[in-house]
Amino acid sequence: MTINQFVRIFAGAFVLISLALGVEASPLFVSKHFLWLTAFVGLNLFQSGFTRICPLENILRKFGVKDGSG
Repeated sequence: MTINQFVRIFAGAFVLISLALGVEASPLFVSKHFLWLTAFVGLNLFQSGFTRICPLENILRKFGVKDGSG
């Protein structure tokens, strides 16, 4: 898998998990404050689209995950 795939999988998983834990209608509801995690992930994705700076990409590169550009 490439870095781009990992970033999409992590972002999607974090959004789904935080929604499951933060929405009162969910059977897994813990606290509405988990919705802040959803906002953080969305904001991070938004800013990385403009700045090309993604903390997860940097971490994955250090672990030796291959870039998708090659």
